[in-house]
Amino acid sequence: MDSDCDVAIVGYGPVGNVLAILLAQLGRSVTVLERWPEPYGRPRAVHFDHEVGRILQSCGIGDELRTISEPADIYEWRNAVGTTLLRFGSPGDGPSGWPASSMFNQPALEHLLDRRARALGVDVRRGVEVTGIDPRDDMVSVAAADGTTASARYVVGCDGANSTVRSLAHLPLTDLGFFYDWLIVDVILDEPRVFDPINLQICDPARPTTVVSGGPGRRRWEFMRLPHESLDHLNDESRAWELLGPWDVHPGNARLERHAVYTFSARYADRWRDGRVLVAGDAAHLMPPFAGQGMCSGVRDAANLAWKLDLVLTGHAGEGLLDTYQGERLPSARTAIEFSMELGKVICVPDPAEAAARDEAMALGVGEEPAPAPGLPDITSGFLHPRAPHAGRQFVQGHDHGLPFDDRHGRGWRLVVLGGDSDGVGPRERGWFESIGGKVVALTDPDPVYKRWFAEHDAAFALQRPDFYLYGSAPNAAAATSLLADLRSHLAQGTTS
Repeated sequence: MDSDCDVAIVGYGPVGNVLAILLAQLGRSVTVLERWPEPYGRPRAVHFDHEVGRILQSCGIGDELRTISEPADIYEWRNAVGTTLLRFGSPGDGPSGWPASSMFNQPALEHLLDRRARALGVDVRRGVEVTGIDPRDDMVSVAAADGTTASARYVVGCDGANSTVRSLAHLPLTDLGFFYDWLIVDVILDEPRVFDPINLQICDPARPTTVVSGGPGRRRWEFMRLPHESLDHLNDESRAWELLGPWDVHPGNARLERHAVYTFSARYADRWRDGRVLVAGDAAHLMPPFAGQGMCSGVRDAANLAWKLDLVLTGHAGEGLLDTYQGERLPSARTAIEFSMELGKVICVPDPAEAAARDEAMALGVGEEPAPAPGLPDITSGFLHPRAPHAGRQFVQGHDHGLPFDDRHGRGWRLVVLGGDSDGVGPRERGWFESIGGKVVALTDPDPVYKRWFAEHDAAFALQRPDFYLYGSAPNAAAATSLLADLRSHLAQGTTS
């Protein structure tokens, strides 16, 4: 296993895989160390949102991803007698050019990602259990249980809730004290069946239950453990079938793909970096599944970290750029954790009187149209222009001449121009921008997504980071030239705004 690489990634779930792909696409050498010799073939995560759809698209699997996922327009909550308590969602594509919510099968996603990573030359090493990390001045030595070692300029732990990397780097955790046991049951139905709504939360104190898509052809049920139940009793195949009975799901018309009891919890690492060692995904934060943001938050980590590591490794940015990683990502992750906990507190109510009061209060707030799903916060501090308008906001993805923008114009820094005013951008700044993989894109025949965004934001230029957040916007070519000049200086400093 002795080798040198730019980045060693410990853990090969979706987060580690996405990070490996994004780095490899930037020309970085990547070694992945995964303790399990074979991929885990059972479902786990089942949801991604529009922003994560765009990030996965940027990994080069967009067309295939659409074939293994299905939109989930509505998420409805009902009480024991079927009264609607909450209904939110939105049809069609979200701002990033993907459905606001999509449901998928994790093994199918991991297969697409793994094939892409290997095609890019990522060195994937399975059956390697990391036991030690030894940071040096300009590299990190990683030791494995079999006595072999690997060296890398940076190491990223994407190795889950019980992260070895986080433990070895002595990165402390904050635990928010949220614990509930749920039985997760994944099912493949023999015959297609329409579920309306596609995702349903049943807030029944007799048995809080979640019924959602597990991706095309699959369904997932989640049953909360009641106070009088033992884990052993709940975590039994016969008990799973018994709980599925009211939905007319039984061994005669369905196959049980997985049943397992999980303890939902909420916590996050207080520090995500110690020098050349970093953590991402569940190694950095853990949340209940009620908002479907666990894997999503980890994929956002990977998108944020990949381009920063690349610019530091190439010498285009100072190492201080990596200090912006936690500052930009932790507020979003904490919001997702707190929102998931609040949803859980509403759902996980076994007391009938308390549930009745909840139902009465919530039912009064239900309107005829579904409410939009709450969004995550924009980036408010970090690697952003300190004065430019709209810095830190997500930028949209529309189409350009029949193709999604990212498929036509590639990945990386993009200065997007509404109309043909790109010739006014200073040639020296433009040349430097291209040297870091940037590209000026003039939308000469913009689709309505861009027309609407630029009109609503009173801008003519939008400077998009590789993770699709804006470094800033500008009203004209002269201001856009200054924006590029400031970006160059800002990268050299590698500091926060």
